[in-house]
Amino acid sequence: MFARAVQTDNIDDPLANSTTRKPINVLIVDDEETQRVPLAAMLDAWGYKAEMAGDGQEALEKLATFSANVIVTDLMMPRMDGFELMKRLAADGNMPPSIVLTAFGNIETAIQTTHDLGAFWFLEKPIQPSALRFLIERAASQSQMAEETERLQRQLQYQGVLVDMVGTSPQMQDVFSTIRQVAPSMAAVLVAGERGTGKELVARAVHQLSTRRNGPFVAINCAAMPETLMESELFGHEKGAFTGALERRAGCFELAQHGTLLLDELAEMPSGTQAKLLRVLEDSRVRRLGGKTEIAVDVRIIASTNRNLDDALKKGDLREDLYYRLNVFQIVLPPLRQRLSDLPLLCEALIGGLNRKHTCNVTNVNDEVMDAFQKYGWPGNVRELRNVLERAVIMAGEGTVLMSHLPYDFGVPAGSRLPAQVFEPDCVRLPVGTTVSDAEKALVQLTLQHTKNNKTRAAEILGISLKTLFNKLKEYGAAEAADGAA
Repeated sequence: MFARAVQTDNIDDPLANSTTRKPINVLIVDDEETQRVPLAAMLDAWGYKAEMAGDGQEALEKLATFSANVIVTDLMMPRMDGFELMKRLAADGNMPPSIVLTAFGNIETAIQTTHDLGAFWFLEKPIQPSALRFLIERAASQSQMAEETERLQRQLQYQGVLVDMVGTSPQMQDVFSTIRQVAPSMAAVLVAGERGTGKELVARAVHQLSTRRNGPFVAINCAAMPETLMESELFGHEKGAFTGALERRAGCFELAQHGTLLLDELAEMPSGTQAKLLRVLEDSRVRRLGGKTEIAVDVRIIASTNRNLDDALKKGDLREDLYYRLNVFQIVLPPLRQRLSDLPLLCEALIGGLNRKHTCNVTNVNDEVMDAFQKYGWPGNVRELRNVLERAVIMAGEGTVLMSHLPYDFGVPAGSRLPAQVFEPDCVRLPVGTTVSDAEKALVQLTLQHTKNNKTRAAEILGISLKTLFNKLKEYGAAEAADGAA
């Protein structure tokens, strides 16, 4: 029988040279106490950690708290037999390697169990200790190998992607590592980096990996907010607090209660508002404009800026006391030109999202395009890359992005760009003296030809709404009718 094939006292002991081996947990399932107790004692003497169960039902209860690397189970037991036990575990995807013990006369059942449920092996009673020890070690090795494979797969995914951020470059791995460290805490975070590097994505990643993930995430752009409205947006106001305050309004701190508040472009916030913000951060209490009482707030603060922090401090654009209050953890995002090795992964991720947005089926960019991307300086960083790819995905529609799908002036510095006179492979040639309205009309007509009169896609390429495109076509038609009547 199979048992006899491994019953040899000359087998090299797999444990003989293992002095620092991770303990192996073995669950023994047998309804006969005279069988399971001596077996457990023998396994303990070999250095295993053994637990016992009298039947399959008790085994399931034990496994809720005992992580078994190997199960050694009898087949014939009351309540729940060994076959049903392994069937349950296999159905849940939680079955560790299992060794089936069978009495003489049940060999066919043991073979069926081994085949149908993927049990590791079976042994015929009475058990030969050397054979059992050999099989347990081999089964444990299989279990640990499966765990290691799963761990490595998770690690590969973990290294390249963090929430909505992607990157395998050393710079981005450092960023990911800091995010993972700071996210579970309540510490304030200051994110620095050029425009378009993904500072808000960092803030959202910190939020998503924190205990506040189920709370709100609120972002306010301090650079886009007029000074007269900044305090109202941050702290809220009562009805009648100022002209136009027709009703009570909660500010960003209240809206972000039990969540995270991102103060984007912090250095652009007026100095007076920065002083009031510091007070709120120190006291965790906010008073609405025109209000008489303070409101307790529980909000995690993340601030970001594209400014050089030293320059902002020297010029007084950023208060030192506020800076020190927020700069508990600082995360500096590298510009795209310093992480060009991430371009293939970034392109793959961005194209996937753009396909869904525009109902396209683009697969990748060709080698020529990727080479052009690698040689470009990307002053607009990932935001610029996304805009370039959005146009390319719409132009390509499906398949591979080619150089002809990129903007005609891609790679040309913004200050050196000429008017859009030529598009390849289609082109518009405009003689000197062409009016703006005529140039616009020619461009619209060429784009409609390129999209085969698909007005929705033409509007996307032109960067205008579908309504605007229809209005322009109506305008062109009326002008042509007038010219004909004249």
